[in-house]
Amino acid sequence: MSRSKKTRKGGENSPKLQPRVKKQDRAVATGKRKESGNKSGSRHNEGLILAQAPQQTATQKKDPRHGSKKPVALAIPAATETTQTAKAKQPKLTDEQKLLKLEEDPRLNQLLDMLEEGRDLNDADQKWLDQQLNKIEALMIKLGISDELDDNTPAQAKNLSDDELFDKFESGADLLKDYQDKF
Repeated sequence: MSRSKKTRKGGENSPKLQPRVKKQDRAVATGKRKESGNKSGSRHNEGLILAQAPQQTATQKKDPRHGSKKPVALAIPAATETTQTAKAKQPKLTDEQKLLKLEEDPRLNQLLDMLEEGRDLNDADQKWLDQQLNKIEALMIKLGISDELDDNTPAQAKNLSDDELFDKFESGADLLKDYQDKF
């Protein structure tokens, strides 16, 4: 007996495979064809879309792109430039100028007058007044100015003897000499 090779074919009695059919044809045959999404290029072909579905013109006028459509100014407005440059051009005030500016403030003078008259200030005015007075005091300390009367007033100078006046003069000369040596 001769030997025969085994095959995978089952012969006539084996189960049969369905013939190969394209996916589109199978969907049409079963009735389950599903369209999802827009066709490619639909955003750019508005004329074609409007021709196919004229009843949707009112609803499809909106631009499908995302994001804000608000125009953005690419240049800085001129009004803000002038205010910034005006602030930048002002020279920095010295301590003496700051002190004079604070002392000449009309609101400060008005509140001090009200206090001298014996009137009571509301909390906001009192707080502002305290802040301004603290600033003035700090500037005066920084500049070496004191509120108190100096000991060298003319009335007291008359009461001093000649020896005391001469000692003051010599001590002042020594201080002046030390100052000149430094610079």
